Amino acid sequence: MSRLNGVVDTGAEHIRRWLGVLRDDLMTTRVDPLPPSTWLRWLPHGMVWLVAIGVFAGDLAQLMESGRLAFSIAFPVALGHSGAMALALWRPVPAWWLSLAATVVGALAVRAEMVVGDGDSFTWPWSAAGMIGHILVLLLLALRVPTRVSVEALALTALVTWVLQGLIGARDYDPTGQLAVILCTVVVVLGSALRGRREARAELGRQATLTAEERARRTLLEERGRIARELHDVVAHHMSVISIQAQVAPHLVQDPSDELKENLAGIRQNAVEALTELRRVLDVLRSEHPAADDGRDHDLADGSGRAPHAPQPTLGRLAALVENTRAAGLTVTTEVTGERRPLPPGVELSAFRIAQEALSNVLRHAPGATAHVTLAYGPRALRVEVVNTAPTREPPPSSGAGHGLLGMRERAVMLGGTLTAGPWSGRGYRVEARLPVPAPTATDPLTQEGPA
Repeated sequence: MSRLNGVVDTGAEHIRRWLGVLRDDLMTTRVDPLPPSTWLRWLPHGMVWLVAIGVFAGDLAQLMESGRLAFSIAFPVALGHSGAMALALWRPVPAWWLSLAATVVGALAVRAEMVVGDGDSFTWPWSAAGMIGHILVLLLLALRVPTRVSVEALALTALVTWVLQGLIGARDYDPTGQLAVILCTVVVVLGSALRGRREARAELGRQATLTAEERARRTLLEERGRIARELHDVVAHHMSVISIQAQVAPHLVQDPSDELKENLAGIRQNAVEALTELRRVLDVLRSEHPAADDGRDHDLADGSGRAPHAPQPTLGRLAALVENTRAAGLTVTTEVTGERRPLPPGVELSAFRIAQEALSNVLRHAPGATAHVTLAYGPRALRVEVVNTAPTREPPPSSGAGHGLLGMRERAVMLGGTLTAGPWSGRGYRVEARLPVPAPTATDPLTQEGPA
């Protein structure tokens, strides 16, 4: 007995839970507007309103003429069917309730007026116009609510139809219940499929956006790693100079004190330890990006093939870069303004890479164009400008990630400079970088020593 009570309690709990879900899904008045078409704008809304007007006129005439209903009853029933269609554009669930209620009221009112044997049968329990209106309401419902809610609405529609036609019945009519349920099932399946397709496309768009953002972030990190690997040689050169000078300094002073020897030994030890740490960091970067150690622009290399351990290029190799670019089929001219002088190695390296990447972009994206490279030495800044004319033919499809500008901007920002890029002279393009540099001085060790 206790087991039977437990089964009954479990069944009652499942029924209460199902009724709770049904209440949450269908007993709601939340706003869920039909989104306008992207290229038809409000045309779908206008079409629904036109069909609603047609349903109202047809339903009113059918109920009054064939159903023998008075205007006071036929008018609100027809208005319920047509108004539900308009309401479904914004509140599909309440619209479905309104359409179903209008159908029940109209069917019961027509049943009361039916006369057996008069030779004039009525389409019952669904009128032709009422069926069209309810089908469209179910379609608008299925387009915007979860499939579970659409199936629940369809099931209740079928249940009400079965109660009217199968249980209550009438005396003389043309049955429309089976046709109405079949058509409602078709539109629910169609609406759910279209909704699923729309959601899948929206999700695909979101994933594409996330993928593009992740690709840009990964490219940025790879570019920063590449810059760090290239600057390793620059920093290591200066640390090596510090270490050697600290080791030689005691021999340049007559009778150096023990305190001076100890301080210089500490300086040398710190420099050696810093070099060791730099090599460790470089090993980590190379192990994470083994394919990036030889750079990306082999076609515009500076003549040495850009081996992983080759010295980093400076502006002194700009002529070799231009010659290689010309050999690749691009007409390039150069111009140097201001007083040319050695600059800090980091500035020289970044300026060379920016010019190299800009020329590579011209080769890839502007076939047949001509390019002009300008180096303008100022007292406080170096200006690197690469402009190209319009291409003479369509560029071939590019397999690159399209983030060359990102790397150039990173190099300029790293030095505290700026980089601008955009259209120039019609279909041409212009890249300009301004890199801050120290003012030239006669005692500046960088200008005395020159770039490494």
